[in-house]
Amino acid sequence: MTIQGALEKALYVLFRQDIRLVGSGRTDAGVHARGQMAHFVAPRFIEPYRLRKSLNGLVPATIAIRSVEEAPTGFHARFDATERGYRYRISTEPFTLERGFRWLVRPVPNIDQMNQAAHFLVGEHHFGSFCITQSETQNRICLVSRAEWTSEATEGFYCFEIAANRFLHGMVRTIVGTLVEVGHGKRSPESLKTILAAQDRRRAGYAAPAHGLVLEYVRY
Repeated sequence: MTIQGALEKALYVLFRQDIRLVGSGRTDAGVHARGQMAHFVAPRFIEPYRLRKSLNGLVPATIAIRSVEEAPTGFHARFDATERGYRYRISTEPFTLERGFRWLVRPVPNIDQMNQAAHFLVGEHHFGSFCITQSETQNRICLVSRAEWTSEATEGFYCFEIAANRFLHGMVRTIVGTLVEVGHGKRSPESLKTILAAQDRRRAGYAAPAHGLVLEYVRY
């Protein structure tokens, strides 16, 4: 089951015809989204507030429509986006309540070293080394405006924030996995420059688990 499929099913119930939903982008299975955006062309007008309530009554409990509004003519949820922001959360201590949203990383990695490595990701680069090999996307140039690890209020909890104009399939999870390898001393922070230049997925690290990743926002 996909979010798109569940929403299109709900739209069919409301409008009694097939409606194609277009999201701002696809996420890997198991990745969460706090601020996903999508658009569709409605065959008839329904007041946005009413439409939101109706859709929330039809979708599974794992999906919540937070806002519905009319878009300008020609608006496109994917191609009009100017920035997307993700957060990846880890813990270096055992925990229970956020098990579905945070990756337990042991031994404790060196966060300072991971931040030094993340610095090399900022700017416009070819991210082919961090993209799933089978990806159909030919353009692998992305402009990253932020890549930083920060401490959270709970001891042992850390968050990686990354923002860019676009992301490739599997890109954030591979970046996180590679940075954790830096934190464990398996790579140097400066190795990120070599990995980027190689444009070869085999040069980067493993992909971090999907459940720690959240699409936080999409800006237009």
